[in-house]
Amino acid sequence: MSVSLNGVGLTHANGQVALSGIDLQVSSGERVAIIGPSGAGKTSLLRLLASNLRPTAGQVSLLEQQPWQLSARQRQHLRARIGLIHQAPPLPPRQRVVTAVLAGKLGQWSLVKSLLNLLHPVDMSGAAAALARLDLADKLFERCDQLSGGQLQRVGIARVLYQAPELILADEPVSAMDPVLAGHTLSVLNEEASRRGMTLLASLHAVDLALTHFPRVIGVREGRIVFDQPPATISPAQLDALYANEQLQVLPAPESTTQASVQIPRC
Repeated sequence: MSVSLNGVGLTHANGQVALSGIDLQVSSGERVAIIGPSGAGKTSLLRLLASNLRPTAGQVSLLEQQPWQLSARQRQHLRARIGLIHQAPPLPPRQRVVTAVLAGKLGQWSLVKSLLNLLHPVDMSGAAAALARLDLADKLFERCDQLSGGQLQRVGIARVLYQAPELILADEPVSAMDPVLAGHTLSVLNEEASRRGMTLLASLHAVDLALTHFPRVIGVREGRIVFDQPPATISPAQLDALYANEQLQVLPAPESTTQASVQIPRC
């Protein structure tokens, strides 16, 4: 089991309740999309799964380990088995793309190898292969500050693919891309995760992308899971209730989901 949450709650220091009563089981190799309105708790859930936030209630198990019962060093080793894809990847502006991608394995390399990599890329072919999967092979030696937002997001994804973690947590990984590129990028990410047996959880604001690309979709609202099911069984009424009080746009449902029209939030 990659992820196991039982009765998990998260209350911030200011008293704001971010998550409440979360029960979630995700098996190794599963691919799951998390959807919900702004402020629903999607990012808090992913940060908790990354062991960046400590729950205030319940039990968390990641990759068969309970992170908050480990020492700081052991928890760091656990985090090296988890790949994080950020909405705005934290890449130094003057860093070369090849170095940014190879940094995916810094947690696995020795200190000497990591330092050598800063002087000269130690696995140029590996970085190039990861970038090629995302149509960025020609950006290998570009500086990060010369890339668009969508290109930076794809570099962040390439970095995690190069890392080859057991668990991938992606927070709005395609938000800066146009719909066609976003769909293609999610296809690549899902294909790679499936081929390598990696578990993937991704929060997405674009509901149509979640329904099209993921075999399991979780709806989150006000810090609680309101549904957890295959996309073909999610009804327009469920989506209406999930996004109640948000401005909605009616778009046709993807062919892989119900034939009724689906409510998609405006981005």
